[in-house]
Amino acid sequence: MQLAAIALGGAIGAILRHLVAVWTYPVFNGKFPLGTLLVNLAGSFLIGVVYVLIVERSMLSEEWRLLLMTGLFGALTTFSTFSLESLLLWHNGQPLTALAYVISSLVLCLGATAAALALSMKYL
Repeated sequence: MQLAAIALGGAIGAILRHLVAVWTYPVFNGKFPLGTLLVNLAGSFLIGVVYVLIVERSMLSEEWRLLLMTGLFGALTTFSTFSLESLLLWHNGQPLTALAYVISSLVLCLGATAAALALSMKYL
């Protein structure tokens, strides 16, 4: 049952990641990986909320942790893709864009998780 929860969450997360990438590609004509930034930001925020619900508040079971945190967010948030895209921007002669992407991803995702933790601890 645990592996099925992870697999289901992973399938949903992978599909969502792909759809966001396709929908956001035209914004910068593929010159900035906006889709990856958005899913990392959303995933970072949501994992903070789910962490509070499951670990801090014990409102959801272990299966929900596996489905959401391991499966869904594991497939949705794409730091492996983030790393590759950052290096490709650098290697393709766009070091400032690569640096902006790395810094904005790290700062915004850490901020989203911190905000989620603070809001969830207060309101959930």
